[in-house]
Amino acid sequence: MKVGRRILIVGPSWVGDMVMAQTLFSALKKQHPDCSIDVLALAWSRPILERMPEVADTIDMPVGHGALDLSSRLRVARLLRQKRYDQAIVLPNSLKSGLIPWLAGIPLRTGWRGEMRYFLLNDIRLLDKERYPLMVQRFVALALPADAPPPEDINRPNLVFDPEIARSVRQKLDLVDARPILALCPGAEFGPAKRWPEQYYGEVAAARIDAGWQVWLMGSANDREVTAKIAGALTDQQRRHCHDLAGRTALAEAIDLLGSADAVVSNDSGLMHIAAALNRPMAVLYGSTSPKFTPPLSDQVAILNIPVDCGPCFQRQCPLGHLKCLWGVPPDRVLAALQGFEAEPLAVVKPPAPTAD
Repeated sequence: MKVGRRILIVGPSWVGDMVMAQTLFSALKKQHPDCSIDVLALAWSRPILERMPEVADTIDMPVGHGALDLSSRLRVARLLRQKRYDQAIVLPNSLKSGLIPWLAGIPLRTGWRGEMRYFLLNDIRLLDKERYPLMVQRFVALALPADAPPPEDINRPNLVFDPEIARSVRQKLDLVDARPILALCPGAEFGPAKRWPEQYYGEVAAARIDAGWQVWLMGSANDREVTAKIAGALTDQQRRHCHDLAGRTALAEAIDLLGSADAVVSNDSGLMHIAAALNRPMAVLYGSTSPKFTPPLSDQVAILNIPVDCGPCFQRQCPLGHLKCLWGVPPDRVLAALQGFEAEPLAVVKPPAPTAD
């Protein structure tokens, strides 16, 4: 097969951002149907990228977020030089993220203006946040000429899901309960100002178990304390149908399990973006952040938040200590959203469409 333009993407460092980057890959395929897209990213992101058909190859970035390690960057740059890329698109805004494409001698190096990297990029874009309010718009704009109008026709992230692999993961974890599955994602790596109270998650879990469902508590090892509190709030009978999976799954397994869920409740987190890209019915809680910037891009989403005079503050910790933005969304709103999915799966609140207005 004839390969056209060879493009290297320097990928982002957060799970949700990597999922949303698929909008850029899709836009590049529209612009250059024969192009080959490789992604340079931290190794943890490989399970996500492997589920994106637009990506030809994933190259592990050996340098962690924030580290310089110039010798490792030089080593990667020498390898990339042999691939003769036509263009690099750098998604992070840091100076360090632009080093490898420059060292690799990639002729066209595109990205938004960031940390004093004028000599590293030669196709620098000046970001107008009002013109590009959504992160996915900012990603897709880098696939277009600098003078192009803001993108309107954006393909939503769509991760490939294999039910057979999911069944094998369930067997491995002894998830043999035949009840419908509610996946709860109560964590958020960004910080507690994005986490809906575990007491509320516990009430939702109890109500859905009593209604004939099972509950999967999803998250990393860092979320074990939160998921343990949720499970601990249940009765002995309810806990028979609650499975605490925090820290027990690799990212690839978590993706497969979320693809199996009948419904998901999540904070604004990486798992939320994964579940949206798997088109799972979802109720999403927003606290310190805003769905006007990084909404879950799916038709089956109920976004639940309340207006507060102090938000959105985009802080990791609540500056005022009250978390009013999260405590003000009661469990009955989430339960009503979940019941709405059962009655009319598509008749739910949709996130803002990815347009410039």
